Amino acid sequence: MANEKFILIDGSSMLVTNYYGNLPKAIMFEKDPVKKEKLYSQIMHNAQGQYTNAMFGMMRTILKIIDEQKPTHIMFAFDMTRDTFRREKYAEYKANRGDTPEPLREQFVNMENMLKEMGFQVLFDENYEADDIVGSVAKHYEKEIPMFIITKDHDYLQLVSEYTRVWLIQTKQETATELQAKYGSEYGWDSKLVAIPDKAFEVTPDLCLKEYGVRPEQIPDLKGIQGDTSDNIPGVKGVSSAAIPLLAEYGTVEGIYEAIDACGDDKEQKELAKKWKEELGISRSPLKALIEYRDMALLSKDLAEIRKDYPFGVDLDGFRLNIDKSKAKEQFEKYGFKSLMDKL
Repeated sequence: MANEKFILIDGSSMLVTNYYGNLPKAIMFEKDPVKKEKLYSQIMHNAQGQYTNAMFGMMRTILKIIDEQKPTHIMFAFDMTRDTFRREKYAEYKANRGDTPEPLREQFVNMENMLKEMGFQVLFDENYEADDIVGSVAKHYEKEIPMFIITKDHDYLQLVSEYTRVWLIQTKQETATELQAKYGSEYGWDSKLVAIPDKAFEVTPDLCLKEYGVRPEQIPDLKGIQGDTSDNIPGVKGVSSAAIPLLAEYGTVEGIYEAIDACGDDKEQKELAKKWKEELGISRSPLKALIEYRDMALLSKDLAEIRKDYPFGVDLDGFRLNIDKSKAKEQFEKYGFKSLMDKL
């Protein structure tokens, strides 16, 4: 579709980033939960006492993105719960994460409602995560319209394709600028000519391989071996550094195990380990750990894989950008976002 652009936003990622980015330092550095809660009154809020620091920052970001990128289609996906199908497969999935602070929990509900009131397409589900929803929409429409995903979550890199790009948000603008400079000359990037959102680095299939060591479709395999501490995905203990050379050689986790299974005895396994050392540069043999934790490797890959079968039931035109400005003004007045009025 000529001159059309579909931006898919990980709403949970963006809201959380803005919550902590706009949190008073006294709260950020307070370790005692009771004392921290007593400081909540310092968080930005409206006349009714509803917390708004994350909502204000996110809405300001959204309006800036729309102004600069001129998307024709846009959507937001949110996580509704951690108790999705992944936790049914592995009870410890994301079990390392603490409870969502009440000021943030409240803003999730209010932000979702605000976006819907303004006319945006907002999707969430009890059994699927935000990345599954984004992946399903992107996969369904990516050959019809250019797709650009905005997130800070590296899991989304597996969705990068000829048709879909990920604008990966970095912690600091300096990091994004360094990455753009690193690959700019090779890929013809110029930030003066190509508008990329603040703190973002655009990942293409080639850049995914060069920067992260694997092709986009291998991201679940990489996490299958290395695990992912942020999501409490275990992977295979002690094999982290061998993951990239093994995947370069065999392509997938299953391919690695096919090579292992092809060994008829201990002698052939030792020859395989020798091959890995001499040809792949893997000094410490991961063979024993891979054999011991085979089930965990395959489970970890499955947990890391973004699903693309979410039945979102919205046609492409249903994602078309069409802000209801009168409703937007009502929402901005309700939450005290007067400084954003003129940006509409």
